[in-house]
Amino acid sequence: MGPMQPHVTPVTWTLVVPLKPLSRAKSRLAGAAAYAPLPELALAFAQDTVRAALECRVVRGVVVVTDDALAAGELRALGARPVPDLPGDGLNAALAHGAAAARAVEPGTAVAALNADLPALRPAELERVLNTASGFSRAFLPDAAEIGTTVLTALPRATLSPAFGGPSRARHRASGAVELPVAEVSSVRQDVDTTEDLRAALALGVGGFTSALLAGSLPGPGR
Repeated sequence: MGPMQPHVTPVTWTLVVPLKPLSRAKSRLAGAAAYAPLPELALAFAQDTVRAALECRVVRGVVVVTDDALAAGELRALGARPVPDLPGDGLNAALAHGAAAARAVEPGTAVAALNADLPALRPAELERVLNTASGFSRAFLPDAAEIGTTVLTALPRATLSPAFGGPSRARHRASGAVELPVAEVSSVRQDVDTTEDLRAALALGVGGFTSALLAGSLPGPGR
């Protein structure tokens, strides 16, 4: 059985989305470079992620931590708030910085780290994840591979304490965060690191930016 969930007061969230400079993003997707340049893929993934996140009813805003000027401009146009990666010390430092930037503007906000590579993200599924997370001080959702993490949440009086990268599912659990007992949220779990991941996201149905960029050019298995 999963952890018992207490009575939940509705919570709205500020999401923190980290994004590397596009020229260095998605190196493990080299197999897809024949179908679209990797920087363009990384941007399209982030655009679809951010647009879906902003359409989620319990999301009050999205902070994007990036030093990429092009990405910052494109994501600002969707309604996100870009902030520079001032720590410049990797993913987890960027996420902690983004959470601090969110709370500097809204001290009482709950914050959630969200991967930037969720091109199939569905607002309703994200809402279910975040509503479930409202019952726990800190919580996380494992990725589709059951090794990493796609979402890490912290209620207003909790510190985010991100431990992303590699086997982060185990690290987040060891840190005291609760693994969220929520099923049928594949779009929130399907991040894209490899060509196989991209095919899985396409099978779920990607957003308009990724769909337009690929325009059916990625071959399926066996082609």
